[in-house]
Amino acid sequence: MQNDSIYLNIPRKADYISLVRLTTSAIAHNLRFSIDDIEDIKVCVAESCVNVLNLSDVEQITITFDVSEDKVTIKVADVIENIPEGTNKAKEGELGLLIIKSLMDEVEFSDTGIEMIKYIE
Repeated sequence: MQNDSIYLNIPRKADYISLVRLTTSAIAHNLRFSIDDIEDIKVCVAESCVNVLNLSDVEQITITFDVSEDKVTIKVADVIENIPEGTNKAKEGELGLLIIKSLMDEVEFSDTGIEMIKYIE
């Protein structure tokens, strides 16, 4: 399998999170991830999108899937790692980040968002 990149831009609306989950599921299935891994990846991508919905003011959510023979790397722009205390959705956001860190093999935050990696076993 060659390296491929898939780009998905959606409006910053909760209605489109199901589209992201379906797209994520199809990509992970094509890479032959187990059903459990597919569910984990879908949860993490959805949590990343919810983070952007609740904590960012951008107009759209940008997701990039970079696939290769041994892994999928998923980048979600504008995810915030350091959630300000007192924020309306602070507890929910912190729980979402904890879930992401526990389910993905590698998680890295930067000024542009989050990068999550899941290796194919």
